Amino acid sequence: MKVLLIDDHALFRVGLEGLLEHRGIEVAATVGDGERGLRAAEELDVDIILLDLRMPKLGGLEVLKRLRERNVKAPVVMLTTSSDEQDLLESLRCGAQGYLLKEMEPDDLVVALRDVVAGKTVVAPGLTDVLAKIVRQGDMESGGKQASPFDNLTPREREILCHLSEGQSNKVIARNLGISDGTVKLHVKSILRKLDVHSRVEAAVMAVERGLSPKS
Repeated sequence: MKVLLIDDHALFRVGLEGLLEHRGIEVAATVGDGERGLRAAEELDVDIILLDLRMPKLGGLEVLKRLRERNVKAPVVMLTTSSDEQDLLESLRCGAQGYLLKEMEPDDLVVALRDVVAGKTVVAPGLTDVLAKIVRQGDMESGGKQASPFDNLTPREREILCHLSEGQSNKVIARNLGISDGTVKLHVKSILRKLDVHSRVEAAVMAVERGLSPKS
C-alpha cells in the first residue's frame, strides 16, 4: 500500500510516516499544505490519500473537493482531531471514503486504511454514535418538495434504510422486521444501487441529509 500524507503539522507527518513504514506501508510523500498536496496527488500513483481537515489557506474539505473535480482516483481519508458531526457529514458528502481520528491506535488506523483500499467506507468507531444521533434528531435540511433519490425505494427498502442508518447490522434488522438475513442483504444491495452509493455509511449520510426517519 502506498500512501500520500497531507498535513500541515511537521511533527505529526514525521511521526505518522515512521509508524506506517514500521508496519510495512510505503509513504510515497508527505506534504504540508493543500496546494502541494493537490500537485502530489496528481503526480504520484498512490493507493490512498490521508488528508488533514484543518489546514491554513487551503483547508482539507476544499482540497477534497478539488481532488474529486480533478478525477483523482485514490480514495481519500480525512485524518483529524475533530469529532464534530458537521465535519463528519461534510467530509463524507464531499467524497471522503473515510473519517478517522488522530487519537486512534496505530494498528487500528492501519486496519482502517486497508479496509478503505479494499473499497469500504470507514468512520472512526467513536463517531458511529454521532451519525446515529443526527439521524434520530432528523433536523437536517430535507428536500422538501424537490425530487428525492429515495422516491425509487420501495416501502420495505425505506424501512430497512432507516434501520441501517441507525447502525443496525443485517442480523438485527432481520430480527426486527421478521425476515431473513439474506432478504435484508438483497434489499441493502438494491438500496445502494438505487441511491448510487457504494457503502452503508454513504446511504446513511444521504438519509440524514434528506431527513429520512422511520416515520417519514
